[in-house]
This record gives sequence, structure tokens and C-alpha cells, in this order.
Amino acid sequence: MKAIINVGLVGYGFASQTFHAPLIQATEGLDLVAVSSSDAAKVQASLPDVEVEAQALALCQRSDIDLVVIPTPNDTHFSLAKAALSAGKHVVVDKPFTVTLSEAKLLKKLADDKERLLSVFHNRRWDSDFLTVKALLEAGTLGRLVNFESHFDRFRPEVRDRWREKATPGGGIWFDLGPHLLDQACELFGMPQAILLELGVLRDGAQADDDFLALLDYESFRVTLAAGTLVAEPTPRFRINGTQGSFIKYGLDPQEDRLKAGEVPTSLWGEDTQHGTLTLREGEGDNAPLTRRELPTLPGDYLAYYQGIAAAIRDKEPLPVSADDALRSMSLLEAGLDSHRQRRWIALKTHL
Repeated sequence: MKAIINVGLVGYGFASQTFHAPLIQATEGLDLVAVSSSDAAKVQASLPDVEVEAQALALCQRSDIDLVVIPTPNDTHFSLAKAALSAGKHVVVDKPFTVTLSEAKLLKKLADDKERLLSVFHNRRWDSDFLTVKALLEAGTLGRLVNFESHFDRFRPEVRDRWREKATPGGGIWFDLGPHLLDQACELFGMPQAILLELGVLRDGAQADDDFLALLDYESFRVTLAAGTLVAEPTPRFRINGTQGSFIKYGLDPQEDRLKAGEVPTSLWGEDTQHGTLTLREGEGDNAPLTRRELPTLPGDYLAYYQGIAAAIRDKEPLPVSADDALRSMSLLEAGLDSHRQRRWIALKTHL
């Protein structure tokens, strides 16, 4: 396999500019050679050495491109990924995988048939706070897990004119932030037994869901996932309770804001200075004293995703996020919608 993997990027909107182009360019072994866009001047203003194709399909057909990255509106993921795979390219799709589970399964089958790699950009596996939580749970410091809460709340009272906030397939906060939180939960605990979802349309003038509360039922504990757009007072990003104590962490991973500010990713770039609080029981019995201390947050590392993609293509290493991984989230997204419509718990065995 050649040392340099040529990458084509479909579209040059927010996700391409903020996440994918900077991370691709910062990853050794990847070369961003072309972007598809109807606004060539916009692309070349920030990427002067990158070629511009007017049409996404033309980009997918280029013989010099090995990997096609698709950070486009959610309802275009299926058709664009299908075109790229059919052209014999490896593919990265931004989350969510597609807008239906059936589409996602078709793409996985096509990738298998074409013997091409297919991955989904679940970058928040490499958030600073999530890496810290993962290490904490693996160490068993909190004892037996009792409950786990993960929030992604923001205060954005004004409805913006963008596809993410339209009442279209793949629109709304459940398909925007839900995939992040669902993927993190599955990484920690695997698939739950059942899901219960409540969606809200709370802002004045909102067309799509802008608030959700999801409960995931595991055999001996329950996971709460929530996201909202009308939360002005900071809520914990993570709150975890176990038989030996609790952990609480405020503040979001800083990598997105640093990318928005135009910073170039480096090995120390994901450092998070807002640490969590670990409260543990010292001794046995109800009256055992509690000790409280700061738990340093591990650095985040979004570069690890594209480094993993390069290693998978070049060295046949496992993908950082496989299509099977992404199918878990798609199963939960669809089961959640069924739960909301039917106003009841939905067992996951019917969605696997």
C-alpha cells in the first residue's frame, strides 16, 4: 500500500471547514487533494493548494483519490456514500451514518462487497471528558455502577435557518447530538436492553425537535442521556454514581472551540483544564467518611480518528469506528423514535 493516501472531501460547509479539513491535513499519511463545492473561491481562500470539483460525483470518480469523506447534510449521506463505494473508494461518513437503519445496512453490505473500508466520524470517543470517564470506569474506582448521566446542553434560544433545524429526515437534535451520546454509551456498556425517548420542540418558531431525554436500560443500571437548547445554567457533562462514590464533570471538551478558532491540532492540543470531582467513601458502613478530590481530565485527541483511518487503509489495522459500531447507534436512533411515537419502552432485540 502506498505511503500517502489521497483524500477527497465532499462539500465545504461547517463540518468540513471546522473538523474534517484541519484534521485530515494534520494527519501524517493523508493528503487532501480535492474538495467538491459550487463555491470554488470559498474553498481556495482557505485551501489554495487543493483542487475543486463542482460536483460530488465527479470527485468520487477521480482516479487519484483513495478515500472520500462525506460531511454533508444527513439526508445525503446514503446516496453520496453509495456513489463513492461503487466507485471503489474507501469512505468516511459524518455522523449519523444515514437517516434510516435500512440505508446503513445497505451501505455496509456494499462496502463488504466492494472490499472497501467504511467508517463513521464518531469523533467524541476522543473527547477529553469521555476518555477520563472511560478510564475511571475501567479502573472500577466507583465500585458497582448505579446510574450514569450524560448531558449535552446549550443555550441557543434563536432558531437558525440551517438544515439541522428543519423538519426533514435527519433534522433535529436527536439526529444531531443523539449519535454522539449513544455511541459513547455503547462504547462503555454495549447495547442496552431497551430505550425510552422523549422529544421536545420547545423554542419559539422551532420546526424540529430541539430537546431530548433518553433512558437506556441495562441489566443492573440505567443510563440517562439528555440534550437541550434552552439550558442557560451549566449542567454536568457527566454525573456517575456507584457503590463506592460519585464523579461529576462540568464543561465541554475544548477541541471544537479550538478548531473553530483556527488552531492547528497537535499532540497537546486537546488538553482540558476544567477537571472533574471524585467523591469516594473511605472505609465501610453508612457512616464511613467521604473524601473529595479533583480528578485531572485526560487530554482529548480528535487526531486519533484520522490516524486510525490512515492505519486501517495503509496497514490493515482495525478501523477506529467500524460500520458495525455505527449500526448500533442507528438501531438506537430508530428505536428511540419508535419509543417517542408509541410513548413506551422499546426492546432493542427488535432493532438489531
